[in-house]
Amino acid sequence: MASSPTSPVSSNPAEEQIGIYECELRLKFRIIEEKGALCSDQEGLVAVLVDAFAYGSDEYLEALDSDVQITEIQALAASPEMRRQLIRLQNSQKLA
Repeated sequence: MASSPTSPVSSNPAEEQIGIYECELRLKFRIIEEKGALCSDQEGLVAVLVDAFAYGSDEYLEALDSDVQITEIQALAASPEMRRQLIRLQNSQKLA
């Protein structure tokens, strides 16, 4: 991605703003696992692998590399559903 990463965390809660972020996560690791567990549906497989990586390296998992890129995007680049949700969240912050 060509955009520079931005930090969504604000030190002052009054200044917090909600935005839409595009997140890219690349993980590379070796894992010892039952063959059947890695042949499941794509969505389930991603959840299993991310959970295993999040648990950390042990005798069954060897982390090799990871890279995370987070970029704030313009609301118009998101789906209509995400834009509506963003507006709802921004309005709820204004009412609080």
